[in-house]
Amino acid sequence: VQLQASGGGLVQAGGSLRLSCVASGSTFSAYGMAWYRHVPGKQRELVADINTGGRTTYADAVKGRFTISRDNAKNTVYLQMNSLKPEDTAVYYCYTRGSIFEPWAQRDYWGQGTLVTVSS
Repeated sequence: VQLQASGGGLVQAGGSLRLSCVASGSTFSAYGMAWYRHVPGKQRELVADINTGGRTTYADAVKGRFTISRDNAKNTVYLQMNSLKPEDTAVYYCYTRGSIFEPWAQRDYWGQGTLVTVSS
C-alpha cells in the first residue's frame, strides 16, 4: 500500500486546513485509516482514525476542531482541521495497516508526511 499525503502549509491561528491522503490498492474500503502527527523531540501522536464502517475517534487535543472522513470512491482519507492553534504545528502522517480482508499482508504503512505550521 502506498499513501500520498498533501494539503499542509502555513496558516494563522484560528484558520483551517484540509489534509488529504490518497491510498493505492483496489480495496481501500477495507482499510482502517488514521492520521498521526509528529513534533521533533516528542513521540508521534495519534490524531484521529476512521474504521471501515466510518466510525471515528479523536485525540482529546483535537476533539471538536478536527474531522476525519473518507471517500472510498476516491481512495482518499481527509483531515479537516479548524480553529488551528500553534500547538497543532507538526508533520502529519496518514497511516494504515492495509486491508482487513488480507491479514497476511497487514503491516504498518505510512505516508510521506505533510508539514502544518500554525503561526500565532
